[in-house]
Amino acid sequence: MNYQFTIVVPVYNEEDNLLRVEKELLAYTKIATKTTKVLFVNDGSKDNSQALIETICDRNDAFDYILFKDNRGLSAAIKAGFDYTQTELVGYIDSDLQTAPEDFNLLLEHIGEYDLVTGVRANRKDSFVKNMSSKIANGIRRAFTKDGMDDTGCPLKVIKTDYAKRIPMFKGLHRFLPSMILLQNGKIKQIPVQHFPRVAGEAKFGLWNRLLGPLLDCFAYLWMKKKYINYDVAKTK
Repeated sequence: MNYQFTIVVPVYNEEDNLLRVEKELLAYTKIATKTTKVLFVNDGSKDNSQALIETICDRNDAFDYILFKDNRGLSAAIKAGFDYTQTELVGYIDSDLQTAPEDFNLLLEHIGEYDLVTGVRANRKDSFVKNMSSKIANGIRRAFTKDGMDDTGCPLKVIKTDYAKRIPMFKGLHRFLPSMILLQNGKIKQIPVQHFPRVAGEAKFGLWNRLLGPLLDCFAYLWMKKKYINYDVAKTK
């Protein structure tokens, strides 16, 4: 099959969610506006996630996986997904399925004109502490990056793959994906999407990860913005 769109699904100890992920993403592939495949990136899970992933991939031709030797973090899992994607478009969704795969179609409507389209979680179904820490972190990040994005932590994005592969990822930079597209002189857009409570597994980020960690990452982004190299090739032989 000539696939056009790859959905990257980072996984870390999500054995209770994976069969639901299979069901929801398989259903999405049947209604997707682009021919779609799924790429699990197992970030060194310690539970039964890998066995489930292999079973899922064995029975679904459109599902593949990458297994890390060790736990390397969400940014590394996303980078690996981008690196191994061979389709013209790449997307990203969390394996907790707090966002809906069918909303990828909303983002895909705009990807022709834009280089990254990200979801904005409407009516978030998280705890008060999680919502407030996320809101504060997004405000701090916007002040540093001037990217105009309201919810860069939303785990539902579509990116043109050539832009995604040029993102110089480091730990924590998954929160700055729109900003990194802007560094490449790309165009970005945000679209409201659905949000649901987590029904299985455990959240992997605490207050430090949501608030203090991103503040430190802002300084790393500013350094990278100052040093970032762009070039356009006029001619080759």
